[in-house]
Amino acid sequence: MAASLGRAAAGLLTRLQTSAPTRRTLSSSNSFSQNIPSCLWKLGRLNHVAIAVPDLEKAQSLYKDVLGAQVSETVALPEHGVYTVFVELGNTKLELLHPLGEKSPIASFLQKNKTGGMHHICIEVDDIKAAMTELKKKKIRILSEEPKIGAHGKPVIFLHPKDCHGVLVELEQA
Repeated sequence: MAASLGRAAAGLLTRLQTSAPTRRTLSSSNSFSQNIPSCLWKLGRLNHVAIAVPDLEKAQSLYKDVLGAQVSETVALPEHGVYTVFVELGNTKLELLHPLGEKSPIASFLQKNKTGGMHHICIEVDDIKAAMTELKKKKIRILSEEPKIGAHGKPVIFLHPKDCHGVLVELEQA
């Protein structure tokens, strides 16, 4: 799973940063960054991987009691229709998502995926407004007109999975 996430993130980086095809080379004199045009914004680190769960208490118990991870308290985010719990992993986090209300996007996800599963990845950006402008020019669909305040109290947007190789991508202001 980690390898497939790594490949997906690498492919996504290329798709988000450039619309022109890039040429890979094995030469040590050419770096990967030379193939990416400069942007007014930059992708940062992987902030979290979000997992939709049908039973939030069982999921919290798995990570805390069985695996020994540090697990946050449950936080309700009514504007997003979710309850969230963060699992600290050292180099990133897992975000456990559970439906809050009938119109929750997680409720519809769990109707299709009864046991839960990966919902989205979140990548930090240094300028979310510049990212929005450039992504719109590159025909990447953004699921809201304006950023919303996310679970970390920072502006976030979501990119359409059909434009990101089947992955729902959340961008969060660093």
